[in-house]
Amino acid sequence: MLNFSIARLPRIEFGSGIFHQLPDIVTRYGTRILLVTGAHSYKNISGWQSFIDALNHRAISFEHCIVAGEPSPALIDDTVKALADTSFEVVVGIGGGSALDAAKALAGLMNVQRSVMDYLEGVGPELPYKGPSIPLIAVPTTAGTGSEATKNAVLSVQGAHGFKKSFRHEKLVAEYAVVDPELLSSCPPNVIAANGMDALTQLLESYVSIKSNAFTDTLALSGLQAVRDALVPLYQHCTQQNDKTTSKVNEYREKMAYAALLSGITLAQVGLGSVHGLASPLGAFYPIPHGVVCGTLVAAATDMNIKSMQTREPDNKALAKYAHVAGILCQKHFHDKESAHNALIQLLTEWTEGLNLPRLSSYGLQEAALDKVIANSRGSSMKTNPVVLTDTEIKQLLLSRL
Repeated sequence: MLNFSIARLPRIEFGSGIFHQLPDIVTRYGTRILLVTGAHSYKNISGWQSFIDALNHRAISFEHCIVAGEPSPALIDDTVKALADTSFEVVVGIGGGSALDAAKALAGLMNVQRSVMDYLEGVGPELPYKGPSIPLIAVPTTAGTGSEATKNAVLSVQGAHGFKKSFRHEKLVAEYAVVDPELLSSCPPNVIAANGMDALTQLLESYVSIKSNAFTDTLALSGLQAVRDALVPLYQHCTQQNDKTTSKVNEYREKMAYAALLSGITLAQVGLGSVHGLASPLGAFYPIPHGVVCGTLVAAATDMNIKSMQTREPDNKALAKYAHVAGILCQKHFHDKESAHNALIQLLTEWTEGLNLPRLSSYGLQEAALDKVIANSRGSSMKTNPVVLTDTEIKQLLLSRL
């Protein structure tokens, strides 16, 4: 019962203030780096100038690539082409999931000099990736995607004919994940809310995944406890503009950074579920932030999973797992699974509403377009959902969040 296989993970350096060790870590790989950041977050890092000064002091040269929004295949290909004559010894990605995904893709392609479309799953020839990849150091500044611990670089093209797919390979796994909770201090409340619900969804979906195992279950439950204790209080502190330097707020940041990291580890090992299956087409066809999709759908999708299993698969072990999660998140003992399931759905709904996550219609999604979304939702994430949902069931859960 305890048989499992765990794929490669980064070396993880976790702790408040650990960002100051980044120059020393970079030095271990060489003196020529490709620095990939988001468009804004790096400017708000209190130790940013000290980091740049430390690089200069060590005679480390760098090219700075800025990623504004979710990275596209064109952005990756254009950057690789523009820097084709430059040799790098390490790639350092600093930012949210989009910056880290771009950093992974660039690390994988700078020495290969092929279009990322050759390797992107589901939209191209899907050639086998053989590398070599440049070593990557991933430094998250948000607590949501867990991209610092995964092997996939998510790239997207938005619009009616858009897509959101992964360039995925173990060679893309970061050498180091440097996770400093203090970097979350620059996140506005809406980012805290959306990314936090992304981490929650990833932990919950990996826990009930058909590929879950004892190792990932332990991590997922630990992460869910951290989200329970930190997400809503951290959001409330940010929205009320309270003193963000108190030890309590620092504790909230630590717990959310920890939860996000664990969510990346678990999803990388055992996959996700229906929410992320839907996030792919929704994020491709509409300008819906990934975390918003997760936070908006997690309660409805959980409810649908439970009802579908109760109807068709009453012995499905995920029903007991959902009840166990209810006990953890609600901090209450339930005498029967039905009461636990109802309490779990109620709590997830309350969090969605309390964190002010908008409905899908706010981004232009209409009922007439749901069939197209559903038709494009059967990717890898949907395949590890604990129950196979019908098109009618998926439409029902989407309708509940329009």
